[in-house]
Amino acid sequence: MAATTEAPEPWYLALLGFAEHFRTSSPPKIRLCVHCLQAVFQFKPPPRVEARTHLQLGSVLYRHTKNSELAQTHLEKAWFISQQISQFEDVKFEAASILSEFYCQQNLVDSAKPVLRKAIQISQQTPYWHCRLLFQLAQLHALEKDLVSACDLLGVGAEYARVMGSEYTRALFLLSKGMLLLMERKLNEVHPLLTLCGNIVENWQGNPIQKESLRVFFLVLQVTHYLDAGQVKSVKPCLKQLQQCIQTISTLHDDEILPTNPAALFHWLPKEHMCVLVYLVTVMHSMQAGYLEKAQKYTDKALMQLEKLKMLDSSPILSTFQVILLEHIIMCRLVTGHKATALQEISQVCQICQQSPRLFTNHAAQLHTLLGLYCISVNCMDNAEAQFTAALQMTTHQELWTFIVTNLASVYIREGNRHQELYSLLERINPDHNFPVSSHCLRAAAFYIRGLLSFFQGRYNEAKRFLRETLKMSNAEDLNRLTACSLVLLGHIFFVLGNHRESNNMVVPAMQLASKIPDMSVQLWSSALLKDLNKACGNTMDAHEAAQMHQNFSQQLLQDHIAACSLPEHNLISWTDGLPPVQFQPQNGPTTSLASLL
Repeated sequence: MAATTEAPEPWYLALLGFAEHFRTSSPPKIRLCVHCLQAVFQFKPPPRVEARTHLQLGSVLYRHTKNSELAQTHLEKAWFISQQISQFEDVKFEAASILSEFYCQQNLVDSAKPVLRKAIQISQQTPYWHCRLLFQLAQLHALEKDLVSACDLLGVGAEYARVMGSEYTRALFLLSKGMLLLMERKLNEVHPLLTLCGNIVENWQGNPIQKESLRVFFLVLQVTHYLDAGQVKSVKPCLKQLQQCIQTISTLHDDEILPTNPAALFHWLPKEHMCVLVYLVTVMHSMQAGYLEKAQKYTDKALMQLEKLKMLDSSPILSTFQVILLEHIIMCRLVTGHKATALQEISQVCQICQQSPRLFTNHAAQLHTLLGLYCISVNCMDNAEAQFTAALQMTTHQELWTFIVTNLASVYIREGNRHQELYSLLERINPDHNFPVSSHCLRAAAFYIRGLLSFFQGRYNEAKRFLRETLKMSNAEDLNRLTACSLVLLGHIFFVLGNHRESNNMVVPAMQLASKIPDMSVQLWSSALLKDLNKACGNTMDAHEAAQMHQNFSQQLLQDHIAACSLPEHNLISWTDGLPPVQFQPQNGPTTSLASLL
């Protein structure tokens, strides 16, 4: 084909047609597709065809084969040749984008950065690619935990989009920056940024789906910000708006008219992904608030939707959504007395994480934390301590760190002989002084832990002070589980002090709340107290009824305990380092005893 000829030669069209036919066959015939594309080079094509063919070959080899060396060679040639050709933006910047993505997958991040920087530098006259490459480099920095560089790039993108007259893309850049600032806990910068984003989103007039997707992004940030702060009551108006917003999106038809501004050719997430995300934040809220049946309902819906999506879509974000959903439902199961199911779901999370090193790195601390909570539920306190200790070494996330320390403190309190370690931990989560995080929920839990310790030490007045503080905080934000736990412990204290009437005033609402959650452990504890209370007051019938309830809860918990400890996955409690074990050896039988809650 002559270099000056603009119309493609018939041989080129034929080879390209065959290659595409083989690529889209069912199943794809990748080897034949590659042969057709390689045959192009036999005709000594001009630079434009040569560069485009290298890009096509590199993409096919990267996406569909394990021949990474050959994929790299073709992508590098496409990028090199296309830079020498003017008016060849699509091939040039697509080559840069895919080559950088390839480098990152091969853990060659330092090779990806200069490619993206050069492409950003020379793409300023091509708005779509300039914005896309800025997003890509910002994401790369974010994955490396260099959030400062990522935020700087997103700020550059927001200003560029403003200059190019795309308020929609400006909002995307600013919301992405807000998300990273939330991750960094730079709340002084987050609040004015979210206010600005809110104004841009409300004032922007454009494609209804794009507008609603910006609102979903904005509201998801607001909701997660409230949930991070443990404010499950304050978040309700935002969460309701978010749920209404996703309902609106689901009724809108995708507008096939593309934006006229090339800088606006982006979307945040597909509608189906947004739907799963809204289910996910609803589950997070329900779990924190103690509406565990509601959490279960939305988890089931979300997981069903995820299974359908994963059949057609290999996007890694779907696996992330699945892992976070499972992490939350596992905690719910441990509360509702379904330890065996929780353990099998922990094993499922392990299997998902094994398929993605990055997913495992990001969720290893959470996995060990969940195993620690499971160990507490089956009274394996040494293993619980080992799991929490492992988790602490793997996280830099302040809220998770505080959550782990709070639970480790409860382990030391139950063991009763770890005074030095316990006081060292309690100093670091002192709710009255320099509490490490702004989370309302975690601070309320820290007061509860202090109350629990004072109760075990027989310092009942001090225990009451701490527990009343927990009650005040948990009532303010509808933290039902903490309310139930505080009420039953206060009821126990009043019972020990001989104040049966006040004890009853605490235990009855504790039982009602625990039944509503439902929290099996608090129900067991409350029914035991009601039995003793009624016996002490001479209420024989009520005492008998409470004893029967206690017997039923005990049986359910014991059966679940035996079932969990008999599972081969129970051996996971010994795993504290490296990747989770793939194979599990069956247990001969339960090796732990069902401990009393006190």
